[in-house]
Amino acid sequence: MKILITGGAGFIGCNFVRHMLKEHPDKKIVVLDKLTYAGRLENLEEIKDRIEFVKGDICDKKVVEQAMKDCDQIVNFAAESHVDRSITSPEDFVRTDVLGVFTLLEEARRRDIKRFVQISTDEVYGSTVSGSFSELDNLDPSSPYSASKAGGELLARSYVRTYGMNVVVTRSSNNYGPFQYPEKLIPVLIIKALNDQPLPIYGKGLNVRDWLHVEDNCRAIDVVLQKGKAGDVVNIGSSNEVPNIEVAKMILKYMNKPESLITYVTDRPGHDFRYSLTWERIKEMGWSPKFKFDDGLRETVEWYLDNKSWWEPLIQ
Repeated sequence: MKILITGGAGFIGCNFVRHMLKEHPDKKIVVLDKLTYAGRLENLEEIKDRIEFVKGDICDKKVVEQAMKDCDQIVNFAAESHVDRSITSPEDFVRTDVLGVFTLLEEARRRDIKRFVQISTDEVYGSTVSGSFSELDNLDPSSPYSASKAGGELLARSYVRTYGMNVVVTRSSNNYGPFQYPEKLIPVLIIKALNDQPLPIYGKGLNVRDWLHVEDNCRAIDVVLQKGKAGDVVNIGSSNEVPNIEVAKMILKYMNKPESLITYVTDRPGHDFRYSLTWERIKEMGWSPKFKFDDGLRETVEWYLDNKSWWEPLIQ
């Protein structure tokens, strides 16, 4: 069995590669990554001899054909994923998150790939003040990022009905953990607190996210890879809903830094207030999260403190 993991040098992708090597040592792994700013070979350094790496863009048909050769399964993590960047450069997101998915699907269809897992996000549902989104709820994306992810997954799902492909979609809540590029909330707050710099919090800091440890997400995606049925959409959540301001305060407490470092900044356009998922489907498949947010966040803080050599070059 040979699996292609696109975006495998990025945050969630590199953690998934590690998971697969640990849990499925007999499976051959091909990693395809363009190595943009957030995809780094350093993320795969200690496991590079155990994988086949292909550098390239998922929008490039020739590269995709090369990477997909002899593969039976595909998990597509490759994406532009930072909401703030999507507001200033939306074209990049449409290209990768929609056209890139199309290019992968076409090659997978040509090769009759056995299983295609499209990694999506809870942000495709939009915001909610109360209640939680199930897989049956309508999509209502708020940003170019979430809209492009919705477009990519809808295209992927259409290949099930039109061509009979075995495609499954996962929608996970906000991930955190090792190797997350320091533009996302948690690593930004950790690094700024370490350097005694102001911690920027949008608006009043009351926006709520459901925090899912990346290792829990990787386990869930593996379960979907094995047990999901063609056309399935599977939410992956953890019921760890925490306002951004509380995340900042927790990090400052772990690091023995004063709350006076918190600085409120102008809210970003279209900032969703709250994300929340029901995740009965993945639970029925036998998965549940292992990490409590308190423990996972503390471990994440420790990882960034212990791995300055990984992130320091990225913020200079």
